[in-house]
Amino acid sequence: MMPYDLILSNIGKYLTLTETEIAFFTSKLRLKEVVKKELVLRQNERCDHIYFLNNGTLRAFHLTTQGKESTVMFAIADWWITDIYAFTNNAPSIMNITAVEDSQLLSLSYPDLESLWDKLPKFEKFFRILMQKAYVREQLRSIQNLSLPAPERYDLFVSKYPEIAKKVTKKQIASYIGVTPEFLSTIRAKQGDT
Repeated sequence: MMPYDLILSNIGKYLTLTETEIAFFTSKLRLKEVVKKELVLRQNERCDHIYFLNNGTLRAFHLTTQGKESTVMFAIADWWITDIYAFTNNAPSIMNITAVEDSQLLSLSYPDLESLWDKLPKFEKFFRILMQKAYVREQLRSIQNLSLPAPERYDLFVSKYPEIAKKVTKKQIASYIGVTPEFLSTIRAKQGDT
């Protein structure tokens, strides 16, 4: 499989591209391989890339000054990830992105994204759809975290993201659903989930 097959399939759900447009788009992408636990983005550093996962798993998390991690999101193959706040505002990153396992990414810089929008305006539609879907996902997650009891949040996570649940630690799941690892262990024990 060529490194661009999956990303072109992802974009192809919303756009039809000519061979010339594909060539221009792929010329802007950079292949990046990261190993397990390697940081793709460090909190407080400039975030000037958006990433598409060809394979592997990434985790985005915020680290407080007290050293507490709060998982913001995970990403697996065929998903996009960045610190969207920092990326769009040219601001220091408010989170870290790290590899949960060895992963292969395609990166697109902000200047190259703007060039893409200038030369191929149809990509504005694609990235608008991408951002709308991300916003909806995060809004639903916020409401669920505010309204659902922790056991239901855990069940929802495992049923919605079974592939991710198999790859990440229980501590990372706990930080994503907003509970302590000990509380998650209690939930899992009551459910007979080991």
